[in-house]
Amino acid sequence: MEPSDIYFSISTHSQDSVREKASKFLAFAFPIESEDEVRIQLDQLRKKYYNANHHCYAYRIGHPDSAIYRINDDGEPSGSAGKPIYGQLLSRNLSDLLVVVVRYFGGTKLGIPGLIKAYRLAASLSLDQSKVIKKVITTQICVTFTVSQMNDVMRMMKQEEVEILSQDYKEQYSVQFLIRKSKRDWIISRLSILANISIYE
Repeated sequence: MEPSDIYFSISTHSQDSVREKASKFLAFAFPIESEDEVRIQLDQLRKKYYNANHHCYAYRIGHPDSAIYRINDDGEPSGSAGKPIYGQLLSRNLSDLLVVVVRYFGGTKLGIPGLIKAYRLAASLSLDQSKVIKKVITTQICVTFTVSQMNDVMRMMKQEEVEILSQDYKEQYSVQFLIRKSKRDWIISRLSILANISIYE
């Protein structure tokens, strides 16, 4: 079982396409980390495929336990496009990504079951082209301490393999660093044992 601070995403943009009864479905998967990035990708696709009938999408951002998400049918019957796209994100347990399926209507209505099948398949094929990566949730901590604590603090940081962001050696020593969320309580407890040390988050 993966630690609670681990989740999965994709590393790069990928795409694929599906044809169903003369309708063409172009599917695009993008790694994203904010809703601003979602808007940028959607705007670019709408400009590039301005003559398409629909730009349906789903996205999910953050750890699955607390992720934000949205689905959009963009004029297709309710639940026939965004939901099956989102279902592919859920079934693969992926987050921090956006999947957009652009449809060019071919003149033949597919019905809701046909639409669900086509949008689900298009999303699935685009994700098949993606490389899945592991992501780790981190938290930032700052500690200040006296010169007498320097060796103890730096030894502990080396043992725990923390990522040091900045160091300041003026009146007091100060180190800002990143740690895995799952290690937060353990590292704070280790630091708290040391004398003359202050911990900030």
